[in-house]
Amino acid sequence: MPGTVIVGAQWGDEGKGKVIDLLAERADAVIRFQGGNNAGHTIVHGGQTWKFHLIPSGILYPGTTCVIGNGVVVDPGVLCGEIEDLRARGVDVGNLKLSANAHLIMPYHLLLDQEGEQKLGKNPIGTTRRGIGPAYADKAARLGIRVQDMLDERILKKKIAAALEPKRQLLRPYAREIDLQAITEQYLTYGHRLEQHIADTAAIAWRALDEGKHVLFEGAQGALLDIDHGTYPFVTSSNPVAGAAAVGAGVGPKDIDEVWGVSKAYTTRVGAGPFPTELHDDAGEEIRQRGHEFGTTTGRARRTGWLDLVALRYAARLNSLTAISLTKLDVLSGFDRIKVCTRYRGALDEDFVTDTFPYHQSVLHHATGEYEELQGWTEDLGECRSESDLPQAARDYLAYVEEAVGVPIVMVGVGPGREQIVWTERASGSAIAGAVAGAAT
Repeated sequence: MPGTVIVGAQWGDEGKGKVIDLLAERADAVIRFQGGNNAGHTIVHGGQTWKFHLIPSGILYPGTTCVIGNGVVVDPGVLCGEIEDLRARGVDVGNLKLSANAHLIMPYHLLLDQEGEQKLGKNPIGTTRRGIGPAYADKAARLGIRVQDMLDERILKKKIAAALEPKRQLLRPYAREIDLQAITEQYLTYGHRLEQHIADTAAIAWRALDEGKHVLFEGAQGALLDIDHGTYPFVTSSNPVAGAAAVGAGVGPKDIDEVWGVSKAYTTRVGAGPFPTELHDDAGEEIRQRGHEFGTTTGRARRTGWLDLVALRYAARLNSLTAISLTKLDVLSGFDRIKVCTRYRGALDEDFVTDTFPYHQSVLHHATGEYEELQGWTEDLGECRSESDLPQAARDYLAYVEEAVGVPIVMVGVGPGREQIVWTERASGSAIAGAVAGAAT
């Protein structure tokens, strides 16, 4: 069975972890293909809450191989901590595989990230300061340290010394914290602890696909944070779009059959950057509190707004979405009227009106949303398990979004629990969705 890519269709935090968790039960492998521990997935499974930053969400299923692909930048200290936490909670991590070609986040990357954000002063990008950007920068400059390097002391020390050389001026304020021998020994220790998980993960993916098994490719962040296609410079340092799944996992594009975009029923964003539908009123705060909109990784309050269909259409085209999973529909219960953004308007009425995502950052920064109002509903959706259980206004909302984006909604989230899911009739058109939905009923 071909592969399925799961990507965020907004600015991240869409609920991808829950979607992956549901699909992973029927998948043979889950491969994380980009990003680092700047991402966070929260899952409610077996009555417990789990938070993952590097380890793929399928780790809770013993029969599912979980892969951290070559496109991920890995902080080995964070990874070791996640593994220890899982073991302490009784989870077997023997099915976890780590690409030997993945690049490592080093202590000096954390310092450079902190220094860079401070220098931006009043115009910060909003980095999580986890060293992600500097690690990817070293990768592009061919100064990166890879997972496999932790298994060879001579190579590791030589590469760290080479990576440090051009950074000495920038790192001068932190000279006491930069000790070549200490860093080498620390990462050799990480290598020893992780050696049992290190593998040729591209070959693992090939074998699974060749045997007709189902492989999920798990993206972090969201399409609008893509370094090439997002709201640059307020973006992440990698490509969280579907096209990057092949590169970040080491497979070919023909191995991808379905692409699911995960979107909330409204819109959120963490950190700085343009946000045309942002709410600064009581409705925005109500959505934040109802949706518990605080970052898994940073704890920062998320900015909130009505659903942005202009941006969602852009993400659908950018990723060739074949399906949408719409999460947190329950958060909108209780609003008499619900707005959806259908077009953008410029700062001045005569500037422009457009229903396409602006390519120019200055245009986007000054854009505001133009809205259609839909009928709201008051019913609690937490016990809904089929479309017919949903109030008519909620069904109308789903139909409106589907028609506007041109992509079928196959799954709807109606609460934080993994069982609080509505599979739509369109789910039968997806191989993996049909299998999971069929098992659920």
